[in-house]
Amino acid sequence: MTMNDAPATRPENPNFSSGPCAKRPGWTLDALRDAPLGRSHRAKVGKAKLKEAIDLTRDVLEVPADYRIGIVPASDTGAVEMVLWSMLGARPVDLLAWESFGEGWVTDVVKQLKLADARVLTAPYGELPDLKAVDFSRDVVFTWNGTTSGVMVPDAEWIPADRAGLTICDATSAAFAQKLDFAKLDVVTFSWQKVLGGEAAHGMLILSPRAVERLETYKPAWPLPKIFRLTKGGKLIEGIFQGETINTPSMLCVEDYLDALHWSKRIGGLAALQERSNRNFEAIAQWVHVTPWVDFLATDPVTRSNTSVCLKVVDPQVLALPADAQAAFAKAIASGLEKGGIAYDIGSYRDAPAGLRIWCGATIERADVEALTHWLDWAYGVARGSLSEAA
Repeated sequence: MTMNDAPATRPENPNFSSGPCAKRPGWTLDALRDAPLGRSHRAKVGKAKLKEAIDLTRDVLEVPADYRIGIVPASDTGAVEMVLWSMLGARPVDLLAWESFGEGWVTDVVKQLKLADARVLTAPYGELPDLKAVDFSRDVVFTWNGTTSGVMVPDAEWIPADRAGLTICDATSAAFAQKLDFAKLDVVTFSWQKVLGGEAAHGMLILSPRAVERLETYKPAWPLPKIFRLTKGGKLIEGIFQGETINTPSMLCVEDYLDALHWSKRIGGLAALQERSNRNFEAIAQWVHVTPWVDFLATDPVTRSNTSVCLKVVDPQVLALPADAQAAFAKAIASGLEKGGIAYDIGSYRDAPAGLRIWCGATIERADVEALTHWLDWAYGVARGSLSEAA
């Protein structure tokens, strides 16, 4: 096959979006047949479904028994916002940012909460901040996996067990695919629509005993809207962590999340989910290794995400183009594959450097990733040919 010959094999599932992500293999609408539609989420059946979602989350994600798990509004963003506004201000805080979502939490803390004792540690796209510079006498806010940069923290060894502050971790594209060390994490948030391919609008909030203590002993200086309130009368609202949600959840989405959790258990639980993500990433890594026109955005191999895999075009002729032309070249690759129904939504995030972003989480099949790499070469060849003709 030459660069201009279309590959013979197409991905069976062209959904490579980094959120909402592909549904589990074999998913159909029939998976939602038991959803208690038209019933109150406060009825016995609704509360039972929500409690089951919490219990299965603990089981599959292997959350310690003394950690609380709650379903909260507004996806992962809502979960993080609840924590920032409810917990920060008790002590100084270190904020880590190396991509757009981490930068968003910096904006909230520095410009909205206006905490004077906030310290920001940043790194450009493709790199991590200096983790050795983090001060754990302070609270620490960070993303485990940078969804828009493809850069993750490699482990939790940089976090001390005897820290004084709380560690607040946005793990939305890491949970279920990467090893989260809960002993080193006081707050963990994620959303259903990432590694398990669930539907949007619901967030998960996981609290350590230390985080609960903070909530029960600290009162912020600012007012909290109802949607952020986790305590009443100085005590944790335990109902939130038993399925009594703050606002009305979609029972259709809850049923879909339950289906994904049950699928996770059927295939072998957390270890199997992580292995599927790792194998998908390996397929991309093997292709990148032998492909001269592309490279990872993440500069250090140990920090490369196995879920939101971000790539950059390194063809010298493309790099010699103005920035807007480089962005147009990468967009041509992504849009060409989308028009052909080969791969949807693989362009880089709007705030990230120009390139490609391919979701390799657990609901993706390795065979589809392997098929996609051949089509990427083909789409690059088409775009390169157009570039040569224009020159």
